[in-house]
Amino acid sequence: MDSKIHTVSASPNIAFIKYWGKRDHKLTLPFNSSVSMTLENPMLKTITSVKLSEKMKEDEIYINGNKIDSKDQRFNYMLGVIEQMRSKAKSDSKALVVSKNMFPTGSGLASSASGAAALSYALNSAFGLDMEPRELSKIARQVSGSGSRSIFGGFVVWHKGSIADGSDSYSEQIAPKSHWDELIDIICMVDSSRKKVSSTEGHELTARTSALFKSRIDFAENGAISSIQAIKSKDFQSLAQNIMRDSNNMHAVMLDSWPPIIYLNSSSLQAISVISELNESEGKYVAAYTFDAGPNPHIITTKANEHKVIEALDSVEGIKDKITGVVGDGPSMLDESESLIKD
Repeated sequence: MDSKIHTVSASPNIAFIKYWGKRDHKLTLPFNSSVSMTLENPMLKTITSVKLSEKMKEDEIYINGNKIDSKDQRFNYMLGVIEQMRSKAKSDSKALVVSKNMFPTGSGLASSASGAAALSYALNSAFGLDMEPRELSKIARQVSGSGSRSIFGGFVVWHKGSIADGSDSYSEQIAPKSHWDELIDIICMVDSSRKKVSSTEGHELTARTSALFKSRIDFAENGAISSIQAIKSKDFQSLAQNIMRDSNNMHAVMLDSWPPIIYLNSSSLQAISVISELNESEGKYVAAYTFDAGPNPHIITTKANEHKVIEALDSVEGIKDKITGVVGDGPSMLDESESLIKD
């Protein structure tokens, strides 16, 4: 293997229909399919550089300037895919991985998704594997479930699959960004701190303890089917309702977990109220709220309605900043000047 540095930029995605709970933790296999939109904004990026070396004694991983080891659960997930790629390439080279998030880590903005996609894409290039995106989505899935979707741009479905080895649990593009580039995601930053309950912990706790969780599985699966059709036909009314109901449903089963998982705060709830009132006053859905595993509202709307939605959100207390993400592409290779590894 050569000593070239391979650097990739990848973006997070916002799930319209979310996955929560794993039927297999080691392989990161979900109970339900999920649907998302890949985002584009210079502030919503993960940059990852990979360099292979036969002189290194072990793999080294740095995230946001800090070296991580086996005490950090991220290390074990990332090491697992490095070993898989190394085995596929029949290589003995060790990997130096340096990754940086351009936005807050662990605050519910899907930094793990962009990170997993960037890592998988960079390793694929470094080891010279030339894997197809569908296969890369299976690799990224094992670092972060939502990372499976960030391998693609535009609108994406992650199929839950049913085979025990995870071979049929992969992502694919529903439609490219050009299909519905009027859609935007207004991310309202109300808290950028690391959440107290990690997504990994939350997935396990909810699936194990929530009495409502079993009913969520069919609800989310049906929502995914309906949302795929809404995206294909650009039916915002149907999609908006699916988005809000799925978010409400996921956070309901979180609250029903024991002990309860509560990611939303007073600003989150106020945003729900403001968007609901806006839709009611308009007599139709002009915006849809959704929350990942964190308190920061994602408001899905159209460019035509952006101004009135932002005006409504200005009344929400606690919003420190707003970041607008448009529909974006999947990961891209960067040139040497943007490498995070300096020889």
